[in-house]
Amino acid sequence: MPPPTSGLFVDPDFPPCVSSLVRRGGTPLSPLCERITWLRPQEVWPSPRLFTEDPRLGLGRQGILGDCWFISACFALQKSTKLLHQVFPTGQCTWNKPGYTGRFTCRFWQFGYWVEVTIDDCLPCLGQKLCFSHCQDQGAFWLPLLEKAYAKLHGSYESLWAGQVVDALVDLTGGLVERWSLEDAEISIRKKMLCRMLDLKDRCAISCSVLHSKEGAGDLGEFHAFTITDIQQGVTNYGQELILIRVHNPWGRSCWSGAWGRKGDKWALMDKSESAKFLCGLQDGEFWVEKEEFLQEFNEVIMSFPVDEMEHIQSIWTDCPLLHTQQLYGSWVKGQTAGGSRNNVSFTDNPKFWLLVREQSEVYLALMQRPQTHDGTYRSHSRNVISKSTPLYAVGLHVWKVEKRRFNLQKTILSPVVAGTSSHSYDRQLHLRCELSPGYYLVIPSTFLRDTEGDFLLRVLSSGPIALSEITSRQPLVNISEDDVKGTWENREVKGQWKKDVNAGGSRNFPSYCLNPTIPFIVPSKARLVRVTLKQHCQGKHCHAIGFHVYMVPPDSSLSPFVQEPRASCVPHSYSHEVSMMCDLSPGQYIIVPSTYLPNQECDFSLYPYLPRWRGSLSRARRLLEKS
Repeated sequence: MPPPTSGLFVDPDFPPCVSSLVRRGGTPLSPLCERITWLRPQEVWPSPRLFTEDPRLGLGRQGILGDCWFISACFALQKSTKLLHQVFPTGQCTWNKPGYTGRFTCRFWQFGYWVEVTIDDCLPCLGQKLCFSHCQDQGAFWLPLLEKAYAKLHGSYESLWAGQVVDALVDLTGGLVERWSLEDAEISIRKKMLCRMLDLKDRCAISCSVLHSKEGAGDLGEFHAFTITDIQQGVTNYGQELILIRVHNPWGRSCWSGAWGRKGDKWALMDKSESAKFLCGLQDGEFWVEKEEFLQEFNEVIMSFPVDEMEHIQSIWTDCPLLHTQQLYGSWVKGQTAGGSRNNVSFTDNPKFWLLVREQSEVYLALMQRPQTHDGTYRSHSRNVISKSTPLYAVGLHVWKVEKRRFNLQKTILSPVVAGTSSHSYDRQLHLRCELSPGYYLVIPSTFLRDTEGDFLLRVLSSGPIALSEITSRQPLVNISEDDVKGTWENREVKGQWKKDVNAGGSRNFPSYCLNPTIPFIVPSKARLVRVTLKQHCQGKHCHAIGFHVYMVPPDSSLSPFVQEPRASCVPHSYSHEVSMMCDLSPGQYIIVPSTYLPNQECDFSLYPYLPRWRGSLSRARRLLEKS
């Protein structure tokens, strides 16, 4: 008899009711809502547990929700215990144990960091059975709980109806994922893909998809995702070598009647003991496909990058660990930094980044755009919820090598790229793989259409040391050399706060901008270079878009510094914990104006003006900073 469930945690933000099932309607789920009840695992199964001892019994089955893409991606967690514990933290009190409250927490990687999603364990059921995802071993409940947390992250279960395996794998791993088209690839490329799949099958999550039905394979459906659970080499009685691929259909039923299906006639070509190795232990929904059949019937393969024991992402092409990573946030702002594709003369207005590669390296540059909700607003960091309608823009990424940091921008972008997307694509995340020699590289992310506004995250993962920095919109492209910034630096920390209706004036787009805090400092006669860093002290993981401007104080004290243009600007405002830039300033007295992009956003901050340490005294500069 199951223990009583009264007094257990019920999530007020994602309650067991219709609003958590559907938000807008329009899917086959809507008519079933009134029949769905919510039960806790101990009301569904006599002795529920989180995980099964046999990983083969942990394969996911889909249920009546159209989220095969998510179920297939969850196979990644069965490839790595560390990754499983990252997504489903250990130590959570489960059923029939003291301290059980009906509360569980999962983690997902969202736009640059891991976020926690807490849920109750009330699960949708029809009758006494789970009606959405479940494991082959129906007494294991990690998958339906993870699915519920993912549904909460997206706003409702209905929001999971149709999606991309690639996106789910990124959310579950925080890593890189490649999608390989099997339709357009040359024979040599296909062979290379299959070799890598065979080498990495025990370390990577591999999925495959049918995007449209083909003659003879209509039983596979279309727009359907599958999981590749194994790849084996075999041999026939006639000495013919084979590569057989084991595929799992999350529908949980047999759907393949090919030559190597469960009752296929090709097994007669093998010795019985050999064929038994393949057929023994097949789970519901699993079937074998020979290599040529696979290439003919499936349209694409999706492979996540493996993670080694030190939790470093590894290249799927060279097995090299990508030991060096760096990421920066940026924005495309209409009329400022939304320059569009290379077809537009305004392409150079796009955000620009320096990438310094210090030694020969295998480098991956990943561009992720932040999806917008149906009303044009951005995902809420505080609630971590996004609606089903999340339009993505066509985005691209291009990289040029420059011999030195003094170069002509217009000539550079007209020269051949070192690496670049062949076309702008509607992907949430895309990446480029490059073999880069030491030196400086110009990196430009762009949208296809000019004046398309959005936020993005640029990540660099490299086998060798790298440095990534943004070229701000007012920073001259005749840049400071690396020799200029060597040595020691004098700095002071200035602590401040943006307060609503007091000094949280927002960006220069708003009349209240002049209310922002101002921090004075002096550039001595022997110094020109000033490194300015602004850090926000966020509550939890909620970040504001921050930036700053540097103004020279006019000789006439009656004039406001704001009547002139800034001498340096760290914009567009970035959703980052820290923004920084190097300023080349003539000697004199200045103020730094830190700001959030929107007015009335409250937050504590620290500002660090770094000046080169000279033998002469900087006491006057210190006094000004202390007065601030």
